Parts: sequence; structure tokens; C-alpha cells
Amino acid sequence: MKCHGYRSPYETPKTIDFDTYSVALSTNSTQSVAVNLEDPKHQPKQWRKAKAQIVEKDVDRSIYELHIRDFSISDSSVPEDLRGRYGAFGVDGAGNKQLKELADAGLTTVHLLPSFDIASIQEDEMQRVETDCDLESMPAASSKQQECVSAHADEDGSNWGYDPFHFMAPEGSYATNPEGAQRVEEFRGMVGSLHNMGLEVVLDQVYNHTAASGQADQSVLDQIVPGYYHRLDATGKVETSTCCQNIATENAAAQKLMVDAVVTWARDYKVDGFRFDLMGHHSRETMEAVRSALDELEPGRDGVDGKSVYLYGEGWNFGEVADNARFYQATQGQLNGTGIGTFNDRLRDAVHGGSTVDSSSTFRQGFGTGLGTDPNGNEVNGTTDEALADLRQETDLVRLGLAGNLADFEFMASDGQVHRGDELDYRGAAAGYASQPGEVINYVDAHDNETLYDLTVLKLPRDTSMEQRVRMNTLSQATVMYSQAVPFWHAGTELLRSKSLDRNSYNSGDWFNRIDFTGQENTFGAGLPPKAGNGEKWDLMAPLLQDPELKPNAQAMAQAEGAALDLLRTRKEVGLLRLGTAELIEQKVSFPLSGPQAQPGIIVMHIDDTVGADADSKHDGALVLFNASPREHTQVLEELVGRDYQLATALEEGSDEVVKSTLFDSATGELRIPARTAAVLVEAEGAGQ
Repeated sequence: MKCHGYRSPYETPKTIDFDTYSVALSTNSTQSVAVNLEDPKHQPKQWRKAKAQIVEKDVDRSIYELHIRDFSISDSSVPEDLRGRYGAFGVDGAGNKQLKELADAGLTTVHLLPSFDIASIQEDEMQRVETDCDLESMPAASSKQQECVSAHADEDGSNWGYDPFHFMAPEGSYATNPEGAQRVEEFRGMVGSLHNMGLEVVLDQVYNHTAASGQADQSVLDQIVPGYYHRLDATGKVETSTCCQNIATENAAAQKLMVDAVVTWARDYKVDGFRFDLMGHHSRETMEAVRSALDELEPGRDGVDGKSVYLYGEGWNFGEVADNARFYQATQGQLNGTGIGTFNDRLRDAVHGGSTVDSSSTFRQGFGTGLGTDPNGNEVNGTTDEALADLRQETDLVRLGLAGNLADFEFMASDGQVHRGDELDYRGAAAGYASQPGEVINYVDAHDNETLYDLTVLKLPRDTSMEQRVRMNTLSQATVMYSQAVPFWHAGTELLRSKSLDRNSYNSGDWFNRIDFTGQENTFGAGLPPKAGNGEKWDLMAPLLQDPELKPNAQAMAQAEGAALDLLRTRKEVGLLRLGTAELIEQKVSFPLSGPQAQPGIIVMHIDDTVGADADSKHDGALVLFNASPREHTQVLEELVGRDYQLATALEEGSDEVVKSTLFDSATGELRIPARTAAVLVEAEGAGQ
């Protein structure tokens, strides 16, 4: 998460009854409300009975990141009083149909952006101010839309919500009535609805900062023990490296609050996992305390198996705690052995090109955006030779990500030498850092930064056809879905979701964040994104936003969705994509045709189940193929002559006719990969004998 600079849009009354352990609140959190969470009248029947499907291994998960308001606020198939609220998950609207289709294809888990009590959203709907501009009538590259939205950005009902007020109570603005137990009941109803679809529920949690400190109106912790709960600098000032008032979870009572809150959500709301915002601002000890407390929850006594609850978060290393300055941090590579996952920026940046923290990366290409094979003409990518050299290194990072980004995994890199993952460089750090694949979350887009489709608009050559843009969108997603790590999607990516090039839509309102789950309307060209975070690039954005060839139509969205469903089905079908342990990956996974002679834009990953103990009862092997170039490529795999590899059933019966022309000739070892295609070929059990 970036620095968002939250501030409250309303004045909280001075007479406040704060309790940081509140489980229910009055409107706008002015008073704590006593609610017995064990009382059956606050427990919807479906919530009590419905259960998500059991996920056996962490890598069997596929995670879909979703904002509660975005899910239904613009969905006319949802009753108006439920749009943008918990209750929308319980009606047969377009969003629910989308989730059910994804779940049937293999999606296992929905990650909900913050749903605890949020400080900056007005819970009294009558007090909110929404724009009354006719936004739909405005030109595609106009600055008027953002002007209208920004005028009331702090007074409307929308933002991401990364500013905690009370950690153990649900947010009231998502309830039809924010008073007391109503928000508790409706939140549980949402969890029950998702479980009824067979989906796990992950909650986004923010224990690294509060919205306020000291004697500010929305300061809770300092009213209990002034100066204790927040992390202070040498002068006694509260540290704010997270964007807001940093919490010192290394302090015993602050850590206990965090642990107690997580246990409350798991036990009393039956959620299945937690994502921790800026997890590197917590210690490994604190995260292990959370893990230990959850592990003590038992189905018979607590109604939940705490050992099955999955934990992951942002393992970034920065701020006053950086480099273990105050404690041993919960960062990438420092959680090995805990089973706690961290987001993998190595794969993300290699696929995109450049870095999300580098402002010069706007047009820098990567493996999934044409680097070296389909130049966009921007000087930032260097000469042809420089771009190809860069591509070789980025491709190494993609290969490593496909193998779970393990520190110990060895393969021949582009320099012709066999390297361990932790010997490869990522911006001065070790690229490989994990001890097990379940400790890595692979992703190519999330709520932060541009959507995947918007990134490809910026990075692919301007004249790339929409059909080819869809193929590159799918190929980029495939680096996540066909990897040995835990795959993670941003909601709507399967529909070419756009935020009109907005790179930080936390407070951009419904207009820039909306999703049409019917697949009819794409929000690309919804106007220039808010000036505050994007204004310096408006001159670059305007020509793109007003180009009608870059706005996906319903046909393009349907093509992307069909391909995305095929990715899910393929991962579900092929167990070799989900080996689950470093030992199996190191034993069975290799990268033929890698090294200095590798063709640009081509990756071949071989998973050989004839080596060692049987890991997939259906398959003796799998070939995972990527051709990121705009030309068909033929390769020869001499070592696989005599083995019978055929396209995975999900792809053979899937929506993409191009991928069906992927071919392996068992007699010659010749492999044909269509342009801009990702594919999985499998060898049936016993077929090669």
C-alpha cells in the first residue's frame, strides 16, 4: 500500500465512548454497542451452516481481490438498497453470477479489501455527498470527470478503507443500517453467501497504523494509554512511514490487540484467511504469535479449524523499521518456515517491465508487454540489443517465479551458468527468497497501481490490435496461474478491467473504480484520472484515452473472460502445477531451452512426474509454454522424444482457438507454440511407457 494521506470527511462528536475492543458500534462509531456475538439471533442461518470448499494445500488456492462497494454499486440487477453493501452477495445479481462462474472454473478464495470499521467513510448515507455531474456524457479524455469526482472525494461513500478506526467491528457504511448488531449480522450474511458458493473469505487487515493519534477526534489507542500504542521516534513524535500514525505492534499490548482481533474475525465470523497491509512493519515474532493463536482454534470448541486459516501480506522493507532496525521484520525472505505468504514483486515487475516505484517506468516494457520482441519505440527501452539483454534477465525472473520464487531452486540462467534463486539479482536484492511455494503470492495486478489492461495500453505498441492485447492480458495472467506459487487476481482483470489509467484509485470514487460484471461496458476512456496522483502524465494519457481502438468492447471482454476461465480450469485440472513443496519442485521442475541461446520471449517449463514419488495420479508430466512474441515459434526438445504430450483438456475444450494449434511431436521432439500464447501440455499417466 502507498501513502494515501487519509483524512476524515466528517467531524466526530466530542462525546465519544471509545473501546478498541468494540465488536459493534453506533453510526459513525460514536459509541460502542454491547452485542453478544454468540447469540443465535445475530447468526444468519446460512452463515451457521455454509462452509467453503476445503483447500488441502496453500498452492491449491486461487485468490480474487475484491472491494465490497465496487462489487455491486453500479449493478442494476441488485436491489438499490443493497448496492455497495454486504447484502449484495446474497442476491442473484451480475456480480454473484460472475463469482459462481469463477468458482465453478476453479477459483477458491475471495479477498475482501478492508471491511473493519473505517475512519474516513461517512456511515450516515444521508450525510454523504455524491457528484451530480453527468459523467457519462463527458469526452473520453476530459478532465471534467475527475474534477467532479474529486470535488466530493472525501464526502462520498467510497474509498479503499485502509484507515482503521475500530479493529474488531465491521464497517457500517456497507450495512443497510450501521447501528449496533445490524452490521454484524449483515457481515456474517456476506460470509455465509460466499461460503455457500464454495468460496473462502480472506479479510484485508491493517494493523500497521491508525487514522489518528494523540487527542485527535478519531484517536482510539492514545485514549487508553497515551504514547504507548504508536511507534515513536527519538523526539517522541509518532512515526508515519506507512502514510499515517504507525502502530508499534512490537509492544506487548499492541501485539495482543492485533492477535485478539485476528482471532475474533476467525472465530466469530468464520473467515478463512487474512492479508496484512505493510506486513514488514510487524515483526516475525508478532506474525508467529498470530499464527500460534489461530492454530489453537478447534472446530469442536471454536467452530473453526484455525490451522487451515491462511496468512499472507506485503513483505516490503522500508521506513524506520527497515533492515531490522527495531526488530526482525516480517519481510520477504524472513518468514521462511512460517507458511506465511508474501507478495512477489519480482515476477510482477518482470512481466510488466520497470517498477511500480519508478516514475520513469511508464513505457518500459517487460516479458508480458513486448520487451525486445515487439518494441513500442520508446527510448526508455534502449537499443534492440539492450532490450533483448534486459528481456533475458526479466525472463529469468519469470522462470524463477513460475518455480515458486524459491531461494534454493537451481536452473540455467541467461548468462549460461546454473544459479540458485537467491543468486539472481532483483534491484540489488536476492530474487529468490522463499523456502516453500506457499510462502509466495504471485500476481500481476492488484488494487494498487494501474490495472493489468491499463498497463498494457501504456506499454504495448500503440497499433497493437485489441485481439492481440487480449492475448497478452491472458499471457500475463498465465504467468501467475501456471506457477507453482499461490495465484492472486485483481477483481475484473478477467474482463479487461480499466480505471482509465488511474494508478492510485483509493479515493477516486465509484466512477473510476466501477466494474461491469455483465461484460458490456468497459471503463477505459472514462476521463483523465484524478489530477492529484496522475496529473503529471495527463499529456501522455489523453491521446490514449481518446483512441476508440483502445477501448475494449463486449466481444473483447468476452474473449478475455473465456481465456481467464480456461486458466482457472487448467490449474484445477493439472495437479503438477500445484506441487506444494520445495522438495517436489526441485526434483521435478526444469526449464529446457533456457540459457544464453534461449529464444527471446519463449519459456518452456517441464514438470516431470516420472522422477521421484508420484505427485499427480493423472499425469506423468506437464509442459508449460509461453510465447510472448508476436510470431509463432518452433523449438526442439530432444530429451522428450517418445513422450506423448497433448494439450490439457481445459484448453482443448476451451474458448481460445489459437492455443489449440499448440503441438508437440513425440517422434521428433518438435514443439510449436503460437504467437502470444500460454499453454499447458500434459502426458497422461502411463502414456509414455
